[in-house]
Amino acid sequence: SPYFVTNADKMVADLEDAYILLHEKKLSNLQAMLPILEAVVQTSKPLVIISEDVEGEALATLVVNKLRGGLKIAAVKAPG
Repeated sequence: SPYFVTNADKMVADLEDAYILLHEKKLSNLQAMLPILEAVVQTSKPLVIISEDVEGEALATLVVNKLRGGLKIAAVKAPG
């Protein structure tokens, strides 16, 4: 998603020293992940989420928090 781009010239998301969260299914709701997201925000480190897909409420929540500066985050669709 272009919303997670940190370098508009290169159209890439550069996140250094980031936590990586692997999720084997689609993310459509972040309710179960809220404790993880809150813990990551407290560390001020970026988070990369790799999952089958991120959609709906989950995508909207991540994008809004990224744009507001609350989260340094990128969500990536897993290959396959």
